[in-house]
Amino acid sequence: MDPYAKLLIENKAWAKEKVMDDPDFFNRLVNIQHPEFLWIGCSDSRVPANEITGTAPGEIFVHRNIANMVVHTDLNLLSVLQYAVEVLKVKHIIVCGHYGCGGVKAAMTRHNFGIINKWLRNIKDVYRIHRVEIDSQPSEDDKTDKLIELNVVEQVHNLVKTSIVQQAWKTRQGPDIHGWVYRLSDGIIKPVLEMPYGSGIDNLYAFDDLV
Repeated sequence: MDPYAKLLIENKAWAKEKVMDDPDFFNRLVNIQHPEFLWIGCSDSRVPANEITGTAPGEIFVHRNIANMVVHTDLNLLSVLQYAVEVLKVKHIIVCGHYGCGGVKAAMTRHNFGIINKWLRNIKDVYRIHRVEIDSQPSEDDKTDKLIELNVVEQVHNLVKTSIVQQAWKTRQGPDIHGWVYRLSDGIIKPVLEMPYGSGIDNLYAFDDLV
């Protein structure tokens, strides 16, 4: 059996099981979507948002990319962010990285990865900003872990720099923003930064003409 065919069989089994446990499960999903959370996570297949948080379909609106980045020129990310904040009116935005992230590891090298270099440069910029703190770590693994944590911190700040978040903070006092790191070896999430509504923002990035 081809691997993709197995996925289709598993899908049918999953759907049948859901209906057996809860006959109205899919009707609810079709008719409503009111997630409280936007999850910005890594594309890594080992970090599925719903599974590691124990949430059901419909509870988390998810965007994933390499190394859970918030890049100000990424229209995909910005479109997801705007929809989640302005239409779904999520109460929380979570940026979740993970230890052992391949994207972060790649950004710490001088290898040429082709077109992905353009993406990794954003992570290299985080390394450059925090070079002293990262290079002071006792081992290469510790350096990588520190950059993974600091990358999450920077992406949280990048969210606050957007007019989308600033407008929401001004008009509806939310959402709160959380920076987390997931550890593959034990399945536990470590919070590294919390920025609730109204947290300070560098005036350089603050928009003064929002209505």
